[in-house]
Amino acid sequence: MINKQHIEALRKIVGHTNVLDAIEQMTAYSYDGTNTWSHLPDVVVFPLSTSQVSRVLKYANDNRIPVTPRGGGTNVSGGSIPIKGGIVLCLTKMDKIIEINKTNLNATVEPGVVLQDFQKALGKEGLFFPPDPQSFAGCTMGGVIAENSGGPSCLKYGVAKQYVLGLEVVLADGTVMKLGGLTPKNRTGYELAMLFTGSEGTLGVITKMGLRLMPALKPTGPSWPSLTMRRWRGDGNLYYCQQCFTL
Repeated sequence: MINKQHIEALRKIVGHTNVLDAIEQMTAYSYDGTNTWSHLPDVVVFPLSTSQVSRVLKYANDNRIPVTPRGGGTNVSGGSIPIKGGIVLCLTKMDKIIEINKTNLNATVEPGVVLQDFQKALGKEGLFFPPDPQSFAGCTMGGVIAENSGGPSCLKYGVAKQYVLGLEVVLADGTVMKLGGLTPKNRTGYELAMLFTGSEGTLGVITKMGLRLMPALKPTGPSWPSLTMRRWRGDGNLYYCQQCFTL
């Protein structure tokens, strides 16, 4: 059970404004896209860095407090519902696109980056990230990887695990691990990045990810003029349509 002492300790780690403990505030973090399950957390914490995530998890581990990682909460698997109460660790404020490397076709992002914002940034560089879940307007990149998302484009391009090059994760005891890398061929040791991809936050918290990208290809075919097929607009000349892309 979380008491006032625990809440004050968490505020010292992430700052007073990044901890919510009022029922009215926490209700929004008690459910996800399933709409059928819900459970109120004891506190909601918004870390701003990997260091803060590590300190929160270490404190929770030392005090036997359950932690449920959360992004946009658009998932329909129940993975972000705090069924045991405790801390909801919401990563939406870790929302930086650290790097987009057009030459090497990769990007490094934090877990709170919204997929739609990421795609728009990539579009300006003539690139795109193939996984395309229907919740693109609100889902965050940490959730895309933790849920191994796909969307309609997965029939042609595969799901998220095909585009994960490396991850930075924090384990339950606060240990920070760096898995994989940004090189296309990285096969040293166990392939732990794949273990965390699709784990729904049960093995650790993803705080940074290196992702493989693809060049945005100009669509062809008679269905291209349809406005319903267009999702992103990049530099005004490139449009994105997973159904019309040709390899």
